[in-house]
Amino acid sequence: MDEPDLFTAAAEQHQAAEPGRAPLAVRMRPRTLDEVAGQRQLLKDGSPLRRLVAGAKGPAATSSVILWGPPGTGKTTLAHVISQAVEGRFVELSAITAGVKEVRAVIEGARRAVGMSGKETVLFLDEIHRFSKAQQDSLLPAVENRWVTLIAATTENPYFSVISPLLSRSLLLTLQSLTDDDIRALLRRAVADERGLDGSVALGQEAEDHLVRLAGGDARRALTTLEAAAGAALEQGLAEITLAVTETAVNQAAVRYDKDGDQHYDVASALIKSIRGSDVDATLHYLARMVEAGEDPRFIARRLMISASEDIGLADPTALPTAVAAAQAVAMIGFPEARIILAQAAIALALAPKSNAAYLAIDSALADVRQGLAGPVPPHLRDAHYGGAGKLGHGKGYQYPHDLPGSIAAQQYAPDTVHGKAYYHPTRNGGEARYADVVEWTRGKLKGE
Repeated sequence: MDEPDLFTAAAEQHQAAEPGRAPLAVRMRPRTLDEVAGQRQLLKDGSPLRRLVAGAKGPAATSSVILWGPPGTGKTTLAHVISQAVEGRFVELSAITAGVKEVRAVIEGARRAVGMSGKETVLFLDEIHRFSKAQQDSLLPAVENRWVTLIAATTENPYFSVISPLLSRSLLLTLQSLTDDDIRALLRRAVADERGLDGSVALGQEAEDHLVRLAGGDARRALTTLEAAAGAALEQGLAEITLAVTETAVNQAAVRYDKDGDQHYDVASALIKSIRGSDVDATLHYLARMVEAGEDPRFIARRLMISASEDIGLADPTALPTAVAAAQAVAMIGFPEARIILAQAAIALALAPKSNAAYLAIDSALADVRQGLAGPVPPHLRDAHYGGAGKLGHGKGYQYPHDLPGSIAAQQYAPDTVHGKAYYHPTRNGGEARYADVVEWTRGKLKGE
């Protein structure tokens, strides 16, 4: 059987003969780990990937690895670099097209190679999350016995998509979205490098900024949009890729938004204040501006979680769980689908009844603590579970609320310095009206009324 390999010699020869026919992202694919954009945390000296490329052997040989990260962060690129560096066999499979039969064939070939020539096999398995449990099970003997060193790539959370036995036999390496500086360096290298645009056209600052925003941390997207913009500029006989040319080429207008400047904070502030003001349409406008400008979806989700407690609180107790669920979903999915999740959460928060009572309550309590109003804990509330506590009077006189009608004991809980002080002042908005009645009743019971 022919070994499936994404990086076949025939394809490389064809691209070498006609390099201009290959996409820019392919032509600029790194040849060494030092050329890889970003992921510095995974490429330090002595890291598993460095040792794998260096061909570490013996009892401390490199383990199999699972590469987890968003699209365009370099998973396939790292596999390509390793394929050129390893001295043994490199085999590539895609979980989209391969099955148990293909996996077993690779494993059998790996066993033969070890027995006949001592050559080790590195297996790159792309999209491993698409493999069923049975298909992943078929990899276990080979990984367990190191007949193959597995490099598996996935965009899905491996704790949900990869079987536990395979996870326990592999190192999980998390790839991060590229930073703006990473993308910027990648674009500039592609413009100047002979494998890329070879200086045939310059890249204007505004156009570069726009391409960085559009990339959203995705190297492949950055190079693809650069190639489209460069093609449009060269067709028009221009010496520089301008913002106007870039907008036309990628059919997406530049949003005036600096993620590190005033626009970042102004638009984020306007989003939260629109939610607070219950203007759902303004909320969606500012959310759209942040999404279109390539704002980190996790930043938006964090702001929504804060708003859910600061501006809504117990007026709608479902607001915070809604925002937290949105943040978790966004972290797992990413753009472009994350825009829908963020919109759903933002709409729910904008239309929810509002209360800042929880926000005011904790700040009021903190103000007293910071002013020194933090007296000793009343003796009957102190820990009485250790030897000698009883002699100190700890726990003496404590009333167990569950033994009393209504489960309320008329006893002092707060220190003397703030005893009787009310921090929480619930509104009558939405679901908080019920809490207002409960607070009034319990405070009376605690006073013995």
